[in-house]
Amino acid sequence: MEAGGPGSGSKKRKPTAPLEKGAGGDRAPPPGAGEDEGGEDDRISSLPDGVLGEIVSLLPTKDGARTQVLASRWRHLWRSAPLNLDVGTLPTENLDHDVIQRILSAHLGPVRRFSVSAEHALSDATMEDWLRSPAFDNLQELEFCSWLPPPVVPPPASIFRFAATLRLAVIGTCHLSDDMVKGLHFPQLKHLALDEVIVSECALHGLVAGCPALECLLLHLVSRFCCVRINSLTLRSIGVLAHLGTVWLQGGTPRFEELVIEKAPCLERLFHIDLYDGLQGSVISAPKMETLCFLSNDNFSFDRIIQGLRADSLATMVCTVKVLAFNMSIFSLHMVIELMRCFPCLEKLYIQNDSGNVMGTGPKNCWLRKHRNPNIKCLDAHLKTIVLESYRGIVSEVNFVSFFVRNARVLESITIQVKTIDKEFIAKQQRLLQVKNKASRGARFHYTTDRCLRDIGDISNVRDLDLTDPFVR
Repeated sequence: MEAGGPGSGSKKRKPTAPLEKGAGGDRAPPPGAGEDEGGEDDRISSLPDGVLGEIVSLLPTKDGARTQVLASRWRHLWRSAPLNLDVGTLPTENLDHDVIQRILSAHLGPVRRFSVSAEHALSDATMEDWLRSPAFDNLQELEFCSWLPPPVVPPPASIFRFAATLRLAVIGTCHLSDDMVKGLHFPQLKHLALDEVIVSECALHGLVAGCPALECLLLHLVSRFCCVRINSLTLRSIGVLAHLGTVWLQGGTPRFEELVIEKAPCLERLFHIDLYDGLQGSVISAPKMETLCFLSNDNFSFDRIIQGLRADSLATMVCTVKVLAFNMSIFSLHMVIELMRCFPCLEKLYIQNDSGNVMGTGPKNCWLRKHRNPNIKCLDAHLKTIVLESYRGIVSEVNFVSFFVRNARVLESITIQVKTIDKEFIAKQQRLLQVKNKASRGARFHYTTDRCLRDIGDISNVRDLDLTDPFVR
């Protein structure tokens, strides 16, 4: 019997009135439209206004406005909640100079986040009008991107009028001149991302120095300098993608080649997103470094990691690093063992495998001959989690995984991504891996067909650097 039919005991729901175009693209429906009379309890609407307002503010602009049709309880929330204004999510066919003004007129609350590209602004004058609106006076998150091809132009100066209140800033595809950056101060900024920005070394250092509360910094395809020296008392995460062959660069423009962590007492995470961008890294002082990430679209190289970190910096880091994530085209046990010797306190090991790289079986990984008694500290006392991708179950991969099964004494879980899961395949792998002889009695095995780890494309937003576990999907 269908709900609402004879004998169901429930009352019919009134039809929802159609949306009317108005300020912000949608006008609130007439009173009573969309309400549920006599239906099941609406537990979400019973939440406090403050909680509901936070939920609405996280939605795209158009979806946030549409929450007004849910019930009378929701009608005032969008107008009073902090506004998440993303111009890119608005219908392009209706986007004109007055759309933003109509949204701001209909919305009484503050604008918390504003995301816009020069392409959506229609003209420089339009962009200036939007940015100088009083509704943006206490803006907390700004994402601005120019869409113009080289020669790259500077962003509108008015984007820096929010310096006193911004907590997150993403600036993309533009030129930050020394004069523009000079003297800027962002007292509350915690997340900063520069995406395909041309900026001098002096200006970049000045920009970081002007952010005394900065916690996460993402440098994505920045150029016109050779070296960055990080001196920050507050930074916790740094992500770097120096350059790719496809990125636009003006002739003779210096390339980002060296990252030096001179003094970063709170730095916990370093993400080098592509080992083959030629970037060299040196960590002089980072006593709280716990996480290292080396992702690459090319072959894994142990020597490249060690050379990239410089030998003199390893001594200050080896005892603090607990999480290591890297990409390798084939499972090479020798390389991984050498890494574990460098970082004896590892607790989590994430290995991303290039599933599209068909290179045969690779090394046989016959550890019983060479590594029967590995004597690796992290295997005996620390390593608890292993996640690896693109496992096929061939001999070299079985030998690779079985090494950890037989030697990791405090291991708690191994997650393995496979192409398919069936009882016969899993049973065979359990036998080949000698799970019954595992060194850690509490170790659990998880097989999945889903991607386990985040790759280069996934770690592209400065917010990604602040996740509890930035590698697990």
